[in-house]
Amino acid sequence: MKKNTEEDFIRIQDLWKMSVEKWHWFVISLGICLISASLYIAITPPVYTRMAAVLIKDNSAKGGMLSDNINTFSDMGLFKSNTNINNEILTFKSPLLMREVVQRMKLDEDYSIKGFFRNRSLYKNSPVIVSTGPVNVNESFSFQIELLSQNKIRLSDLILNGEELDFTDKEINLSEPVNTPLGNITIHPTAFYSKGYYDQKILFTKFNLRGIVNNYTNALNVGLSNENATIINISLNDVSAQRAEDVLDTLITVYNKNWIQDRTQIAVNTSSFIEERLNVIEKELGGVEDSISRFKSQNLIPDIQAASNLYMVKSNENDTKIQALNTQYTIAKYILSHLKNPRTKDILLPANLGIEGANIEGQINEYNTLLLKRNTLQANSSDNNPLVLDMKQSLLFMREAIISSVDNLLVTLDTQIKHTQKSETKINERIASSPEQAKYLLSVERQQAVKEALYLFLLQKQEENQLSQAFAVYNTKIITPPSGNMSPATPRKTSILLVAVAIGFLLPIIIIIIMENMTITLRGRNDLSSLSLPFVGEIPQIMNGKKALLLKSKSTKDRDDIIVREGKKDYMNEAFRVIRTNLDFILSTNGEKHQKVIMFTSFNIGSGKTFTTINLAISMAIKGKKVVVIDLDMRKASLSSYIDSPSAGISNYLGKMIDNTDQIIRKGAIHPNLDIIPAGTIPPNPAELLLDDRLQELLDELREKYDYIFLDCPPVEIVTDASIVGKVTDITIFVVRAGLLDRRILPEIEEIYQKGQYNNMTVLLNGTQYMQGQYGYNRYGYTHADNYLA
Repeated sequence: MKKNTEEDFIRIQDLWKMSVEKWHWFVISLGICLISASLYIAITPPVYTRMAAVLIKDNSAKGGMLSDNINTFSDMGLFKSNTNINNEILTFKSPLLMREVVQRMKLDEDYSIKGFFRNRSLYKNSPVIVSTGPVNVNESFSFQIELLSQNKIRLSDLILNGEELDFTDKEINLSEPVNTPLGNITIHPTAFYSKGYYDQKILFTKFNLRGIVNNYTNALNVGLSNENATIINISLNDVSAQRAEDVLDTLITVYNKNWIQDRTQIAVNTSSFIEERLNVIEKELGGVEDSISRFKSQNLIPDIQAASNLYMVKSNENDTKIQALNTQYTIAKYILSHLKNPRTKDILLPANLGIEGANIEGQINEYNTLLLKRNTLQANSSDNNPLVLDMKQSLLFMREAIISSVDNLLVTLDTQIKHTQKSETKINERIASSPEQAKYLLSVERQQAVKEALYLFLLQKQEENQLSQAFAVYNTKIITPPSGNMSPATPRKTSILLVAVAIGFLLPIIIIIIMENMTITLRGRNDLSSLSLPFVGEIPQIMNGKKALLLKSKSTKDRDDIIVREGKKDYMNEAFRVIRTNLDFILSTNGEKHQKVIMFTSFNIGSGKTFTTINLAISMAIKGKKVVVIDLDMRKASLSSYIDSPSAGISNYLGKMIDNTDQIIRKGAIHPNLDIIPAGTIPPNPAELLLDDRLQELLDELREKYDYIFLDCPPVEIVTDASIVGKVTDITIFVVRAGLLDRRILPEIEEIYQKGQYNNMTVLLNGTQYMQGQYGYNRYGYTHADNYLA
């Protein structure tokens, strides 16, 4: 069959009709979904989103030779400036940073009040505040506080790490310590303490510090506003909008504090180094000055310059040069000592000391910059991080390079000092006539000048270093302070309700589609479209859903399954009138006269052929036609029950126990124009009786008396009776029932028709579902409920 595949799937028109039929499913489904959505909205705490935008300032110009090289490569497009921005993003997301925020704001402590559906947070407006003794930050506990009066409260329900503690409820005074299994607890009132909270239970919860840090870290989102900008967007989700804003404010504050601490660490170490050297030089300079004073007092020498004006000009030049060289040499020695000290390997090197040559200052700045980066990365990861290990190796190489540079500088300075001193020696030899005291005094004064120059130099550097600390600026600038919409981000009520409505409509449709595609029984008129045999009509299901009750105690006129009544215009009577008209049309188009014998059969028991036969016969009788119905289903004799199953019938006639046909015909039992020949005595061999010539003789006799002869035969699948009777009939009406006949049998019905096993075979559909509106084409679906049993 060319349409078999298409018929296995439900059509849109049929889906619409079945959906209208099961409208109550949609009402129930929609109600359940909306109620569920409303409950979900009611029990889900609203979550608010707050966002801040922070500008990260570019400090690459202060980085020394390494930064200069990176800037050069950045201009060539080899490096991007957002590498540092990504580091700052990771810093903002650092659990270490969030831990400090949580501890500052005491976010591991929560106050809430029980509501009907959910707890309500009392952030910043709790009527009480709890003080506890030292607690383990890895533990969590909670208890309830009930406000009884102005000074009285009740403590109850102590829980530690999810387990309830053995504690009897206690009534205590406010601000009075109480000993509990959790330690000493003191509860103080706040400005929000009022009668409005009396008899209400406030839940105090102390969370595990690590867990609450992880929760806030996961709720924090940090990212670039765009890849070409240095603006970071920071957002946080929280059930309290005010708390979310406060957390973002505190996060930025803590970040700035840590940034200043990192950036001033070099200056702090340099200050410590300078302070240490100043103390040493100050003592040495004081000793030299004391020596000069004592020498002049003992030798009564007023001024050495008066004795040697001739050579002092050139000697002063040498002195100035030696002083400068000695200053450089001394500072270089100090730095070398600092570098070779094992205890200073993780301490920033002193910078900006005025060392000339060999680019030592630039190397020190690069070393300090890399050390800070390593310390930051190590704090946010671990010592075994590959990047940390690489940086440690680079720092070792850079330190060795700086030591080598300082060693080379010391050799150079030493050579220059010796050369200058040699020149000075020649000058001193030329003043051999000067007193020995003058030479000694000159030497001591030179030492004084060197130490004084070094002292003043260090004082200047100390002042510059202190100024650099005082004017340290933040690395960030707040572009947008923490803010957001006052409506909660979740749950989104409109979206949830819309989804609930969509599910409420889709769920019944899905169930209908699944049910329809899983069923293998006949669904309706459309399933018969693959058959080529004529379609005589369809009979809808009775709307009240009553089953046909074969009650013999009722009179024929009171039977529930006789639904065709004279003068009635309901949809069932209309259905049989349509079938009657279609049958007249089929009879008129066959081209043969005297076609009166019509056989009714089916494929399975319960198809409703007896119900169809009797009601169609009544419809013909109402039209004024003389009709006789013969119950040839002699094994079951369902039709005979309409006239109380008399003992004399067709079986007695065919068995030659009765010869007069008038003895077996029950005239006008249901309608004046309708006669019935019952089955009679149930024979042991109905098929053999049907093969007798007396059946043909009876039909020939009845043709002369009646306009229509209806034969109610057994189903074709049960016995061969229908095949035998089919040879003496003019038209065969095959009754199939929706919801009962297996659709896989339809090809067999088509094969029977194609082989011509039955004369003028037609099909009649029974048990379709009546839809609102007048009776007509395609007004029926189908039902799985039983209709009228045949």
